[in-house]
Amino acid sequence: MKKIISLLVFLYCFTAYAQQQYVTEKNIQYYPDSVAKKDAYISSQCLLDFYYPKGAKNFATIIWFHGGGITGGSKEIPKALTEKGYAVIGVGYRFSPKVTAPAYIEDAAAATAWVFQHIAEFGGSTKLIFISGHSAGGYLGMMITLDKKYLAKYKIDANNIAGLIPFSGQAITHFTIRKERGIKDTQPIIDEYAPLYHVRADAPPMLLITGDREMELLGRYEENAYLNRMMKLAGHQRTRLYELDGFDHGGMAQPAFPLLLKEVAARVKEIKKNNQ
Repeated sequence: MKKIISLLVFLYCFTAYAQQQYVTEKNIQYYPDSVAKKDAYISSQCLLDFYYPKGAKNFATIIWFHGGGITGGSKEIPKALTEKGYAVIGVGYRFSPKVTAPAYIEDAAAATAWVFQHIAEFGGSTKLIFISGHSAGGYLGMMITLDKKYLAKYKIDANNIAGLIPFSGQAITHFTIRKERGIKDTQPIIDEYAPLYHVRADAPPMLLITGDREMELLGRYEENAYLNRMMKLAGHQRTRLYELDGFDHGGMAQPAFPLLLKEVAARVKEIKKNNQ
């Protein structure tokens, strides 16, 4: 009987998602006109694509920051996250060396602030906003979540982020920032531009995902393992680390998406239950 009920629930959910219509709005400027009109690079680069379930209510939103070493790449809506009942925000941001730190971190915060300010207009919930991204994108998400000053500029408490799920994000100061300073990428630095510098007990739940430690970029697994340990020592009870054995830095994203979706689903269920 339990198997039959589970099957019926699955079929119901599958049918509901299949019938749900989704809308994509592209190239939305997330900085106000007063800022964008004064800077041609912001105007052309600081845009987001917004994919959401039309007519749905209180849906969750995943903000996705693309990778590319903070020197390249483009905003994207990962196919693995579509048609799951969630909104997905693909964020474009400025690149080094055309700008230097903290410009691109500020872009990530401005895009996230846009989501907090506008998602309810489309039916989404501000209590269900998740931050994710791969590599450089994971780093940007980690920075704006752990260093509260970036979102505080917009009068947003970073603790209101429902969950942080970075894919192979850099936990020490990003190697591009070190390059901007003339420091080689094998010289570890932990300063204000390192997520590790901002460990704190009251941060949102974090699921850190990396590739295989022997196949990852530089020391990416070890950095995340240290962040995981230091968050726990700081008193944070909800940081976890998942290593994807057999997958390198670029290849780890695809097997990480199901973990992201599982985490979002669990948190949505938890948050909705706590708010009943």
